[in-house]
Amino acid sequence: MTLTRLTQKPESGTRTAGFGRVARAAALLSLVAATHLLVSGQPLGAIAGLLDGAADGQTEKIVWELGVPRLLTALLTGAALGVSGYVLQATLRNPLAAPEFSGVNPGAVLGILGGLTLGLFPADSAAGALLAALAGGALGGGITWLLSAGRDPANLVVHGLLGSALLAGLTTMLLAYQPSKFGNALRWLIGSVDGRVWEHLIFASWWIAGGIVLAWACSGMLAVLSPSDDHAASLGLHPAIGRAVALAVAIALTAGAASLSGAIAFVGLIAPHVARRLGGRVLTAAVIGAIALAGADTFAQVAGHLLNGTHRLGVPTGVITALAGSAVLIRLGRSQ
Repeated sequence: MTLTRLTQKPESGTRTAGFGRVARAAALLSLVAATHLLVSGQPLGAIAGLLDGAADGQTEKIVWELGVPRLLTALLTGAALGVSGYVLQATLRNPLAAPEFSGVNPGAVLGILGGLTLGLFPADSAAGALLAALAGGALGGGITWLLSAGRDPANLVVHGLLGSALLAGLTTMLLAYQPSKFGNALRWLIGSVDGRVWEHLIFASWWIAGGIVLAWACSGMLAVLSPSDDHAASLGLHPAIGRAVALAVAIALTAGAASLSGAIAFVGLIAPHVARRLGGRVLTAAVIGAIALAGADTFAQVAGHLLNGTHRLGVPTGVITALAGSAVLIRLGRSQ
């Protein structure tokens, strides 16, 4: 089977139904985005004034420099993690596969903190954070791959957990060695969508959009890999090569997400399951991931306001996704 055939688009009827699902999910995404802005203290009237040029300077600064970047960070990170999880689950044939269980996400965070420790890039460098996350994510994925060499890909998650534990231990050692350098370490370790500026968003958006397009182009290959290696080989696809390509795309997307928001957990686990229940694929997983993380950040802001009486002392978004994801993980584990 040729690469063209492996990556070809679905039949027109399936494609139309798929875009219909994405359209409905996009409508829900718009609702979640509007709610997020309202909870962030950015009234829709201020947003409208910004769009038509009627907003004053103070309103424009608040909306444009605080509310919108936080929302876009959540949407981009969620979309990247949703697609990364979809690719991993399809490629490894394991419903528990996710960036945080494959060594990729912990490796990306280790790469960022290691790069900051060595002074390889400034703390506010978008390119530096992305390259460090990419190198660390590749290291984490490589460790998992070595631990599982020659074994069934479906069991890769078990070795991914071992690799993730090793990487988490190295990160802890790094923090203990020079704690004074990591005043914002909590952001990277737990995950937060706050504090990003337009430079980070613009840089990461091209990277994440490119990764999603690549994943979508490989959707046919993922469908061939998903049943078994024998099935893929019978259709002319070399399983190891196809898996390597898919994992590279997953690592790239996870690195993009980590460079924006740190170690956001469980979005990459939950979004693919919801997407498949809706009959969708890559694009649906992207939209569901964006909805999940924007919704989680909305809840985090509400919780922070209730607990502290102010938005300044907010609850990190990663805490909300970890709590929600743990419940889903328990349910998935019991169903296996």
